Amino acid sequence: MNAVANRRAFLTGGAALTIGFTLSVKGARATTTPLLMPNAFVRIHGDDGSVVVIAKHVEFGQGPATGVATIIADELDAAWDQVRVVFAPANDTLYKNLAFGTMGVGGSTAMRESWDQMRMAGAAARAMLVEAAAKRWGVEPGAITIAQGMVSAGSRKASFGELVEDAAKLPVPQKPVPKTPDRYVYIGKHVSKVDSKAKTDGSALFTQDVRLPGMVHAAVRRPPAFGATVKKVEDGAARAIPGVLDVKPIPSGVAVYARDTWTAQRGAAALEVDWDMAKAETRSSDQMLAEYSAAARTPGKQVEATGDAAAALARAAKAIDATYYFPFLAHAPMETMDYVIEKKGEGIAVHAGSQFQVGEMRAICGVAGVPFDKSALVQHYAGGSFGRRATPVMFDGTEAAACARAYGFAAPVKVVASRENDLTGGFYRPMTVHRVRAGIDASGAISGWDQVCAAKSIMKDTPFEAMGIRDGIDGNMIEGANDSNQYRIGDFRLGQHLMQGGVPVLWWRSVGHTHTAFVKETMIDELLELGGKDLVAGRMELLKHDRAKAVLAKVAAMAAFGKPAKKGRAKGIAVHESFDSFVAQVAEVSKGADGLPKVHKVWCAVDCGIAINPDIIRAQMEGGIGYGLGHALYAELTLGAGGVVQQSNFDSYRSLRIGEMPDVEVAILPSTEKPSGVGEPGVPPIAPAVANAWRKLTGKAVRRLPFAHGDNA
Repeated sequence: MNAVANRRAFLTGGAALTIGFTLSVKGARATTTPLLMPNAFVRIHGDDGSVVVIAKHVEFGQGPATGVATIIADELDAAWDQVRVVFAPANDTLYKNLAFGTMGVGGSTAMRESWDQMRMAGAAARAMLVEAAAKRWGVEPGAITIAQGMVSAGSRKASFGELVEDAAKLPVPQKPVPKTPDRYVYIGKHVSKVDSKAKTDGSALFTQDVRLPGMVHAAVRRPPAFGATVKKVEDGAARAIPGVLDVKPIPSGVAVYARDTWTAQRGAAALEVDWDMAKAETRSSDQMLAEYSAAARTPGKQVEATGDAAAALARAAKAIDATYYFPFLAHAPMETMDYVIEKKGEGIAVHAGSQFQVGEMRAICGVAGVPFDKSALVQHYAGGSFGRRATPVMFDGTEAAACARAYGFAAPVKVVASRENDLTGGFYRPMTVHRVRAGIDASGAISGWDQVCAAKSIMKDTPFEAMGIRDGIDGNMIEGANDSNQYRIGDFRLGQHLMQGGVPVLWWRSVGHTHTAFVKETMIDELLELGGKDLVAGRMELLKHDRAKAVLAKVAAMAAFGKPAKKGRAKGIAVHESFDSFVAQVAEVSKGADGLPKVHKVWCAVDCGIAINPDIIRAQMEGGIGYGLGHALYAELTLGAGGVVQQSNFDSYRSLRIGEMPDVEVAILPSTEKPSGVGEPGVPPIAPAVANAWRKLTGKAVRRLPFAHGDNA
């Protein structure tokens, strides 16, 4: 999603440290020993000198827990093994995302918005330890050094824990001075992830792991088409299943309560429901695609225009008129949406891997009918998201709240979505159609580009509409296509159609860039070839940003792009900027036995500013390549007759298998720029790189994803 840029501020505590403070944070221990608490993010314990970092972002595998710990540990000069991370409570005042104005993470903002804040948080704590040591030993602060959690001045030494009580009496510095890059100890180096051991030995808690005394399990039978409602329920067969406890109607369908999740899901499947389809979305994908395609052939609302694209196209020596089709896609995280809700006094406790902690808790409390300020979020690890846990309307959390309320809060209620629920009744990347008309002049230079995009808006009619739609334009839909395509194109126009419909849509890993990068990079490839231009040098001439040029040059060199590929193979290249990061990729492709692209190797160059954790950056590039490749090759959600989703599990919603993952080589370019996004930018270039290789190999341009679609045979 597009975040509001350049809104960074440092949040400090209003006073120095207190003694005997008990942290109301999951995983933090009650103590009567001194605590150093200069701000909302750092706690140093006096008994053992341990450094507790409070992470305000959900950890679903993208690495922010390790990222914030790395920044703070570096500023503190703490020993890595004395650092641990706990999750923050739902509190906007202390833990809001500075890019959003509320708690949450998305748009690859975790490190981008935390960088300055975490540096200052760590620097404040360090300054207080230094001052405490200087006063104790009667020396100037400049004589104090800290290394690996030990404070020293000549032969005198003290641990963090030994200085906490003295440091607690000092005022919190309002303008601490963070380190310069030449003094970094952990930033840019290898450190083990803070959650690796817990996730390996099983001690890391996910919502799936939560077991509470007397807990019941709920499963929801959702309608066959979006927008349908319950007219009548026959629940006799469900209630007859041993272990089923109750059946209750809720706004999104019918909830079945049981002793365990499997029994609840069996009970939900056994219900006989008569659905009211009066307000349901009953169009098929083919019908929607026809409407989108017709819209894309008209100008739409103008997003951006430079020069006169129509005139340039009219006088073009050669032109291409192409329509691109992108299907609905599911996020399909390994851990489906799940919640545990229990009554606690006047409020509730919600166990979840929440991505928008405060917004979701407010929505859940509203449905549950309990006060927000009497309720608590117990934040857990989450098994993936890719955007799925960040629904603007907070659907899954409020559905769980409806289940708990319908049960009368008689017991803790655990709601786990089945894979079928997630795929057939979830939220999807929008179906999208682009039409591009582009031309070259007699010299082979691009002489005009007119592009129109048609899709349903993710933001419209949600609480995020004011942030995401300005002057009738949805920035999520056309990000990566606007700003003159990130290339210098003198005569350029971009238009947009906001389509209507009942299928719920949501940002999906890299959001609009998932389709705009494909359109841009495949069309550029074709135009350069049409004009007799070199595919790398031609891009270099057009690219606006030096950082984009640098990653392009790097990946071309890594892959020896100018040299012939192995017999029966071809190489394709793509470069794209997203979330303030620049990524270029080369894919080496052959034709597989199934007639689809077989990707042997991918080279990737990334400039994401200062590389806080290089191993995490590489992992995110590798993961983004695998995720993007699997969906580009195979994945498609289609609505059949009556608006019924046709794919219900991984047997029909095909993704990449482990044996299909290509070899990946990643180069991280050195940078002095502030850290930028890495969770999403690895996804956009992979599909166009493969498509460009495929066109070289077969002579056929790819206009429709996935590659497995019949149009690409």
